[in-house]
Amino acid sequence: MSDPVEAAIEAAPERARAGLMALRALIHRVALAEGVTLEEGLRWGQPAFLAAKGASLRIGTPSKAMKDQADFALYVHCRTPLIADFLAGPGAGQRVEGTRAVLFRQGEELDEAALAFLVRRALTWHQR
Repeated sequence: MSDPVEAAIEAAPERARAGLMALRALIHRVALAEGVTLEEGLRWGQPAFLAAKGASLRIGTPSKAMKDQADFALYVHCRTPLIADFLAGPGAGQRVEGTRAVLFRQGEELDEAALAFLVRRALTWHQR
């Protein structure tokens, strides 16, 4: 685990921290299950997860325009159909921001099976 990522999560608003840590752990579990090596770092000040043959994932707090709808988010590359595929499958009914993010509120139970589908597809994006 990298210190800059931990520091970014600790610097997030308190209402987002537990969710961000849960998303980070989920991303690592999926990567391990898929045999994908992850590189952690910061992109645009947010924790980012990069795989050699994948599309990057980020976690963080939503933009000011979305603050009233969510406390934290999982971001994918917006020029992919990842969110559309997610919504057409196991992510039906999730709150999203366009083609770029799945939105969450503090205290909501994460649908780990649905999110694992999205994370797996992102981490293996260029293998297909």
